[in-house]
Amino acid sequence: MTKTKIKICGLFRPTDIEYMNEVRPDYAGFIMTPGFRRSISGEQAMQFRQKLNREIPAVGVFVDTPCEEVVNYLKRDIIQIAQLHGRETEEDILYIKAATGKPVLKAVKVRDRSDVEAWLGSAADYLVFDGGTGSGTAFDWRLMADIPRDYFLAGGLNARNLKEALALQPYAVDLSSGVETEGVKDRAKMQAVVEKVRNYTAVS
Repeated sequence: MTKTKIKICGLFRPTDIEYMNEVRPDYAGFIMTPGFRRSISGEQAMQFRQKLNREIPAVGVFVDTPCEEVVNYLKRDIIQIAQLHGRETEEDILYIKAATGKPVLKAVKVRDRSDVEAWLGSAADYLVFDGGTGSGTAFDWRLMADIPRDYFLAGGLNARNLKEALALQPYAVDLSSGVETEGVKDRAKMQAVVEKVRNYTAVS
């Protein structure tokens, strides 16, 4: 069985990048749309990408951002993956993929099983099932039973419920507030969740 990967999102301080290079998760998330507490500018994203270990892909998180802007960041290699977290359409996903040849993630807010099933046929490389737009709250994970494609699990994940999340065998877990203390990334918490993911063994 493939080991679950880990994404740490909402990096907004130079110190966060230093922590990432130490703990070495699989993906780094930059919130590229203004108006969110952890948002960063394109210039900051460029600086962070230059300092971030090249083996860790940067995922740009966008909410209803014009496709051409997303394409621009991908083509300039400021980010290597786009995550669409708003009302983007299947046509938007196809356009960005065709224009860049880079992976696209589509976040889906899960309230009931129909929200999950509505996107299962998407051309997105992966779906990100979440409780909201960076709300930090978990949804009912029982809705994830027998999902026939790889996905990222997000929303309210932390060291306390990570084992339960990993038992669902998602392709990746996606954490932000769950590795923070008083609103900023906590190196010890980041290290702890990365170790939990790396060392997790499913019980049959």
